[in-house]
Amino acid sequence: MAVEPGAIWVETVRASTCGACKAKAGCGHHLINEQQSGQRARLRVPSQDSHLVGDTVNVALPEGALMRGALWVYGLPLVLLFTGALLGSALPIETVDASALLGMAGLFLGFAVNRAMSRRAGHTLAYQPRLMPSGDDSCQAVVIKPASQ
Repeated sequence: MAVEPGAIWVETVRASTCGACKAKAGCGHHLINEQQSGQRARLRVPSQDSHLVGDTVNVALPEGALMRGALWVYGLPLVLLFTGALLGSALPIETVDASALLGMAGLFLGFAVNRAMSRRAGHTLAYQPRLMPSGDDSCQAVVIKPASQ
């Protein structure tokens, strides 16, 4: 979509995988995918190569980045929520529900930590998409064929 010094901007189109599923008529994921299918997202991808607007490129995430990101975004606030709730239930306070207050404080602390970490450049680089050379031997093409009936 655009080229700037040290990076390119690529646009992705979200595709639905529900076409191959036989249970799509009664599935909630089908309804969500139906509304989000075709949505476009723009990504800034670091690149030192020379590219032109309109070039097709292969973009990949570092191995494990999706799992680590999910653990940080979902796991940390949940762990702090339960830790705060357990700590609050152990306190001898009876005027307010300390368990609920400390649980919510832990949840918001988890959100704040995630926000602060996402702004750190060193942390963010581990989750940045990267360009993959076409013909890279470490990538394997996967062909999905419909099941025989």
